Amino acid sequence: MTTAGEPAAAAVAAPAATRATPAFADVYRDHAPFVWRVLRRLGVAPAEVEDACQEVFLVVHRKLAGFEHRSSLRTWLYGIAVHCASDLRRRVRRSPAAPATVVAPVEPAVDPAQPASVAQRQARAVLDEILDQLDHDKRAVFVLYELEELTMAEVAGAVGCPLQTAYSRLHAARAAVEAAVKRRRAREGTP
Repeated sequence: MTTAGEPAAAAVAAPAATRATPAFADVYRDHAPFVWRVLRRLGVAPAEVEDACQEVFLVVHRKLAGFEHRSSLRTWLYGIAVHCASDLRRRVRRSPAAPATVVAPVEPAVDPAQPASVAQRQARAVLDEILDQLDHDKRAVFVLYELEELTMAEVAGAVGCPLQTAYSRLHAARAAVEAAVKRRRAREGTP
């Protein structure tokens, strides 16, 4: 005899291979802001974030049908973003230096009556500056755990390292960030 609760329980217990793959349009709509943030936090230059984000979703489009649900979709997307950011950094290092035509990024206009908005933008700029000082491995773990609030198991899966290594990288990253904040406060004379 079946009850109304059995189909739901069966769906929860269903193997990962039988779960429905989400539609690409849904994945893009729901996760594009996350991917953009992650790429930026991984050190992709503001002028290159849009292209890198598109590259991530090209990979997602190609591989979505093969997504096996061994991790959360968000963790899987992060792994793709890490690889795309790494590839971009490698390409930038290999390419000859381009002529120095630096265009300052255009900051959105902020109403002076919105000090919270200004403070948030300044805090993000400081955080980006501090994150730029971390090596790639520590930065990735710190961003995923502290900023994107993934579990450590998800972080380890996303960066492809053992759980204890992820914890070690997080500990080192936290120490480096704390030291950078202390140096900055000492320089600025703030407590």
